[in-house]
Amino acid sequence: MTAAAPTSRPDLVERVERLAAGRPRTLIGIAGPPGAGKTTVAVALVEDLRARGVAAAHVPMDGFHLADVALDALGRRGRKGAIDTFDADGYAALLERIRSGHGTTIWAPAFERDIEQPIAGSIAIPPETTVIVSEGNYLLAEQEPWPVIRELFDEVWFVEVDDPLRRERLVARHVRFGKTPAEAVDWVERVDEVNARLIASSAGRADLAHTSE
Repeated sequence: MTAAAPTSRPDLVERVERLAAGRPRTLIGIAGPPGAGKTTVAVALVEDLRARGVAAAHVPMDGFHLADVALDALGRRGRKGAIDTFDADGYAALLERIRSGHGTTIWAPAFERDIEQPIAGSIAIPPETTVIVSEGNYLLAEQEPWPVIRELFDEVWFVEVDDPLRRERLVARHVRFGKTPAEAVDWVERVDEVNARLIASSAGRADLAHTSE
């Protein structure tokens, strides 16, 4: 992986178009720590591809968050977002279905931030879809089954941003969705930053490093 650079949106689109040429389906993964701008990059990439006539879909890994009722049963709700608070095997199974196609519409879950819960069957992936972009924290992680997940993507990019700005974004996000400022700061330091350090350790396995705005 080369050093992170502010790769332009057209550069990213052209990279995907070159990669997808002649393939029935191309899967692009976008990894990075919480607050780095993964979703912004993923959504922009899909929008730009569609504007150029490419049948693209955005399928976030966050749809595989375990629901709060499951996290409560497991005693993990206090660190929601950690690597063991996702249904990684379910995510892998969905990517395998997307990769194989089968000529039918595939339905994927989304994550609704207003209620902080996954919503099943929210995202349609029609059979004519040729590029799927999926972003998530742990796409490059070494713990099982994440290496298997990594192999299901044609490329995985790593998105990062200046740490103070990233933490500022995270605090603002938590406040926007219901935490007090003090609770938000505590969560960022106690949960998000622990996850961020684990994620950062996997950056060297990415195919491309990108600095978001």
